[in-house]
Amino acid sequence: MTRDQEHPSRPSEATLDALVRIVGEDHAIREPAAMAPYLVEWRDRYVGKAALVLKPGSTAEVAAILKRANETHTAIVPQGGNTGLVGGQIPFENGNEVVVSLSRMTHVRDIDLNGNTMTVEAGLVLANAQTVAASAGRMFPLSLASEGGCQIGGVLATNAGGTAVLAYGSARDLTLGLEVVLADGSVWNGLKRLRKDNSGYDLKDLFIGSEGTLGIITAAVLRLLPKPVETVTAFAGLADLESAAAFFSRTYQQAGSALIAFELLPRIGLDFVLEHGADTRDPLRSSHPWYVLFELSDQREDGSARRLVETLLAEGIEADEIGDATIAASLAQQRELWRLRELMSEVQKHEGGSIKHDVAVPIARVPEFVTRANQLVELMIPGARPVPFGHLGDGNIHYNVSQPLAMDRAVFLANWEALNAAVHEIVLDLGGSISAEHGIGRMKRDLLRHAKQPLELEMMRRIKQALDPNGILNPGKLL
Repeated sequence: MTRDQEHPSRPSEATLDALVRIVGEDHAIREPAAMAPYLVEWRDRYVGKAALVLKPGSTAEVAAILKRANETHTAIVPQGGNTGLVGGQIPFENGNEVVVSLSRMTHVRDIDLNGNTMTVEAGLVLANAQTVAASAGRMFPLSLASEGGCQIGGVLATNAGGTAVLAYGSARDLTLGLEVVLADGSVWNGLKRLRKDNSGYDLKDLFIGSEGTLGIITAAVLRLLPKPVETVTAFAGLADLESAAAFFSRTYQQAGSALIAFELLPRIGLDFVLEHGADTRDPLRSSHPWYVLFELSDQREDGSARRLVETLLAEGIEADEIGDATIAASLAQQRELWRLRELMSEVQKHEGGSIKHDVAVPIARVPEFVTRANQLVELMIPGARPVPFGHLGDGNIHYNVSQPLAMDRAVFLANWEALNAAVHEIVLDLGGSISAEHGIGRMKRDLLRHAKQPLELEMMRRIKQALDPNGILNPGKLL
């Protein structure tokens, strides 16, 4: 990536006019006020400018946009639902880039119940994809807190994970094929529905997780699964993280693939939810330092999943790992429990500034990571309040830090880069990753050189150069 590619020049008016003609005036936005929703991350950490926002309605229009952009060296920022948290979908502040929103491309092209697949366009909102699958008697199991706004293309471009990775894997594992428009406007039709295809490189894996730097995903073949007949959700309070890790190990050993999710919540995070979340209540009679929310499912309607949950909780209590627990008695109670987890990130904004980390470490080392990181935070910013929560079942912890009560928000947030660097050093020392599911984007781009081997970065640059030699796709992001 050259400096000119990272800071592209503004496209000419002739180029902008040509791009507008591709999608039509009704689907192009030039006015700064109308462009504003496409230029800001929901936490306001990144606020960019753009020369133009385009909303193509077909793969052919995306191809025409990229063909013209490549010929004129016009920088393109692909955008899905704009729910990303690392700035990958936001243009830079120079105003010289063109945002391409896939929000109009929402068609469900095909549902194959025999093959258990669904072919959808990239702009389809994840929650709508789940609804379509359910209406066909199947399940698309990818589930995220942002599923009401994030779109399939963005989910795949960042290889999102969510709460059910433990059982079903990340977005990559749930994708069989892709349709992608390359930087020069050529269209790769890789919409295969095959579970097995060993005929060379698996090209789709280049684009999943590439954050729009190698091509624009316009459609995907997604895997569907049978809907579970019985689902049991439980919420348990524990004294320490070591108990949570031990209880997870026993639960996974006994439940196996029936264990859908295993989430970790700290008391401080639950307090934030109860304080700022509407219509919430504490599920247990007494307070505990830590909580786990876990869910089992079964294809049989014979109560076996509930009996196993009861057994696991009884064993946890007998082993002094669990202090108290509850099992949801209805679908409404299941939703109440999950809402406590889903609100965990959102409510932190009411407590002032929050410095975020989306990391992964080996599951057995989660307690060590949190202990070391908490000690580091207290040393660097006395009085700061760590709020570590997330997917204990796959080692992905959202290690967020809320500002001290008496500290100015701006002063606290000025510590973002220094604290990130220090926490990530602990993560790497434990054999972890500095990005578990949110991606690299703009926020972690400069950290990547410390997290990757030089040869890894060089291979990534070679791929980028081969597929996007003019550097027009999301310049300055990821690499």
